[in-house]
Amino acid sequence: MGIESESSGGWGVARGLVVKTLVLIGGALLLKRLTKSTTRWDHARLVARSLSGEKFSRDQASRDPDHYFNFRMLTCPAAEMVDGSKVLYFEQVSAAFWRTPQKPFRQRFYMVKPCPKELKCDVELSSYAIRDAEEYKNFCDRPKDQRPLPEEVIGDIAEHLTTIHLKRCDRGKRCLYEGATPPEGFPNSWNGAAYCTSELSILRNNEIHVWDKGYDDDGNQVWGPKEGPYEFKPAPASSTGDMFSPLNFPLQQSIEKRIEGSFVLRE
Repeated sequence: MGIESESSGGWGVARGLVVKTLVLIGGALLLKRLTKSTTRWDHARLVARSLSGEKFSRDQASRDPDHYFNFRMLTCPAAEMVDGSKVLYFEQVSAAFWRTPQKPFRQRFYMVKPCPKELKCDVELSSYAIRDAEEYKNFCDRPKDQRPLPEEVIGDIAEHLTTIHLKRCDRGKRCLYEGATPPEGFPNSWNGAAYCTSELSILRNNEIHVWDKGYDDDGNQVWGPKEGPYEFKPAPASSTGDMFSPLNFPLQQSIEKRIEGSFVLRE
C-alpha cells in the first residue's frame, strides 16, 4: 500500500510539472506570436491584397450624382519582380456603359513594395503606364491561361506616372494605410494640367478612397473631383448586376463628356 501510494503521488507531481511546462511553452509561443513585429514585406503584401478585387463607387454616386459616377475598379495580381515587388493590373470603367462592351477609362500597372529604409513610410505604391493597353483590356476577368504571361507583363511596364508613400494608420482610425504623392506631385499634361497629385486611403472594411487631381502651372485644379475622394466599396458577390446599374445618369454621350472633363486621367 505504501509503495503504491508513493508511486501515485510521484506520478501526480510529474504530471503537474508536465502540465505547467506545456502551459509555459504555449504561453511563450502565444506571446511571441502576439508580439511579433510586422515586417516591411508584410505591409507590402497586405496593401497589395487590399487593393486587389472588384470595387464600386455606386453608394457615393447614389448620394451625390452631380459630382460622382458609379465606377468599377478592378485590380488583380499580374506579376512579381525579382526583388519581390508585386505588380498589379488595374482598370476602371464607368457602370453607365454596362450595356455596351466595356472600354476602360483608365488602365495601369501598380507596383507595390516596402518603402526605402530612409523614408518614414511603410509601403511604396507606384503607378506605371502600359505599353499596349489594348492587350490588357479585361485582364482580370480572363482565365489565367488567356492573360499575358508574367514575363510579358514586366516587359510591358512603361513610363512611371506617380508614387504614393503609405503609412500604417494609428490605432483607432478607420483606415489601415494612408498616404499621398509629394505636394509637388508628378508631371501630367492631360486637359491642360502641368502636374497631378494623388491621395489614397485603405480602410479596414477593404474600402478604398482615392483622390486624383490635376493642376495647371498657376495651381488651378483642371481635372479630378473637388469635393473629396472617390469611395470604392467591395461588391457583394450576389449583387454585381445591381452595382452596374446606371442609376439616374443622363444619356451615354452626355455622361462620357462629363467624365472626360472632370475625372478620367488618360495616360
